[in-house]
Amino acid sequence: MIDAAALLVDTRALVRDLADDLRDHAAAGVVDAEFEGARDAGRTALSRVEWAEGLSAQAAVAWVLGCVFVRFCEDNGLVPDALLSGPGNRRDMAREQRAAHLMANPAHDDRDWLREVFGRYRRLPATGEIFGAHNPVWLLEPSADQARELVLAFQRIDPDTGELSRDFEDGEWDTRFLGDLYQDLSDHAKKQFALLQTPVFVEEFILDRALEPAIATFGLRDTDLVDPTCGSGHFLLGAFDRFFRRWVDVEPGTNRRELAKRALEQVAGVDINPFAV
Repeated sequence: MIDAAALLVDTRALVRDLADDLRDHAAAGVVDAEFEGARDAGRTALSRVEWAEGLSAQAAVAWVLGCVFVRFCEDNGLVPDALLSGPGNRRDMAREQRAAHLMANPAHDDRDWLREVFGRYRRLPATGEIFGAHNPVWLLEPSADQARELVLAFQRIDPDTGELSRDFEDGEWDTRFLGDLYQDLSDHAKKQFALLQTPVFVEEFILDRALEPAIATFGLRDTDLVDPTCGSGHFLLGAFDRFFRRWVDVEPGTNRRELAKRALEQVAGVDINPFAV
């Protein structure tokens, strides 16, 4: 079971250490190029120092949330191979996978291994966009030592129980905790972007009065939903669930994967804040 409060304490410490490490080890040329591109496109009026601080925070959160997402998939048996850790013998399986990769690639370290893990998820249909080219893990990388600390943090054993310190199992496969976690992971980002998740009851209230009348008016097949300030996507998750359940009611004999794909194509989100997206 996910202990959200304890997870937040652990991951905030990881993000702080990673952000400090990225500021020291990030390639100056990469940061300069990104800053100049953002400035020239009119996306920022911040100084280079202030902007780089935000980039380091964004990248640090991306590395940590990437690991959290992988562990969620592994702990809940959503992927066949354990690459980071997991309950039972999955931690040992993940350690063996890492050792095999480093043996086959002697010049690699844990930065390369984590990117290999994220790259495998990038090639999966259901998770490809999460680890797409926009993800800051491909832009900035920590030191080898800090990457090793990140791997170990998600493999740590509780000495009192002999079990993994962090458990990401959830019988409902509810990923909303990721949005709540992202909201509080970085003080810098929270202050800069005024991050605050929409409560579920507010989301449901608005969807009841916006999406449902739209479906009644235009029909299920011809209704789409776009959230222009989507944040981490709570409205999109709620809308997807409603579309999917409607399709199941209308076409109970159709393959559920096809209906899920259809529902997913009916929702889209946009946000000016790349940290959220």
